Amino acid sequence: MLTFVLEYRPVIQKFTADQENDIRELELSKEEWKIVKQLNEVLMALKHATQFFSRAMPHLANVIPVMDIVSDRLTAQANNTRLSPSIRVALGLAKKTLNHYYSKTDDCEAYRIAMVLHPQYKLSYFRTVHWEQEWINVAEQLVRTCYEAEYKPAVPPVAPTPSTVCF
Repeated sequence: MLTFVLEYRPVIQKFTADQENDIRELELSKEEWKIVKQLNEVLMALKHATQFFSRAMPHLANVIPVMDIVSDRLTAQANNTRLSPSIRVALGLAKKTLNHYYSKTDDCEAYRIAMVLHPQYKLSYFRTVHWEQEWINVAEQLVRTCYEAEYKPAVPPVAPTPSTVCF
């Protein structure tokens, strides 16, 4: 919507400036147009993340890395003094909301297990993004515990015995 508004700015300005339309009070100031432009740029990052998660096959292992990317971007933009103060406050609130949902990944072991088992991430992702060593150890232990509880054979396989060959 904001992209559309920016694309049609000249038409919108002409329409709202026309006194016969009786909507002059809806005309945006230069500062408001600046905010619209900034907001459009800021929201693009969230649009891309939303599109990623809306794909036909989003992967569980990508949830935390994508949330990390969005979090980093929100933090950087919230600290960007060139942005309007109102946008920076909104970005801070968005970051707080993201953190709320990010913390929900702790309630489901599947996210961390999927990442550890993913060939691209494994434990190296957690080290790269500077997770505390204790959290990395917990992620590794989750995989081991899951394997032992669900997949490890209960009885060691029986060693093959030599068979007699009959001709």
